[in-house]
Amino acid sequence: MAQHASATLGSQSGPATSQPQPPARRSPTAGAGPGRGQVLTTKVGLQMPTEMAYDEWERSGRQLAGVLDSSSWWLGDWLVYGKDHYTDRYQRGIRAIGLSYQTLRNYAWVSRRFDLTRRRPALSFQHHAELASMPVEEQDSWLDRAERQQWTTKQLRGALRAARQGEQQPRTPTGPSRRLAVAGDHLQWWHKAAEQLGVDFEQWVTTTLDSAAASALEDLGGAAERREISGPEGTTDPAGI
Repeated sequence: MAQHASATLGSQSGPATSQPQPPARRSPTAGAGPGRGQVLTTKVGLQMPTEMAYDEWERSGRQLAGVLDSSSWWLGDWLVYGKDHYTDRYQRGIRAIGLSYQTLRNYAWVSRRFDLTRRRPALSFQHHAELASMPVEEQDSWLDRAERQQWTTKQLRGALRAARQGEQQPRTPTGPSRRLAVAGDHLQWWHKAAEQLGVDFEQWVTTTLDSAAASALEDLGGAAERREISGPEGTTDPAGI
């Protein structure tokens, strides 16, 4: 029967980083599986002890998650090295290990974006991946915040989304503004039209008025004036929204 390399979890504070060890040998009388408090890892699964304290079970899970997260960095660095040193042969190496090139390429991209000295052990690979497209200064700033506030990846993603939405908020117009008195039945009618088209009410009003103004100016031969006061780029005809 084929043997698989194995190791134990539960007694160490973090994932092992040493080279794979030879297959574990058991004595002829050791047929009851791993000992109390130990999880035996093999190539095809885990062998859990029959009795295991919750704290040991939780610690083993953290170690397994740490190995999974670290492996993303390891594979990324491995591919970066291969691309830098074996330009004509690293594709053969990828085929030999049997992993998706797209997955490895994503790992390598994040690894290149974060030098080894800038990676935060307290944060996951995915934390770094969320920030990989940013300039270095912004990456470090967000990493500091995520580490300080102990954000999960989901919380970091939410904070990034909120920051982007804040940057995209329209600025308050600096020019004079006036209120237009409109009867309530007109407003209800206009709201209904905007809803029917599936567009924002204010956008619909602005676009409709711009279109009406353009038609009026053309009818009056005021094409030049229209060009001077035309709306922002990207304004479309209401029928085309």
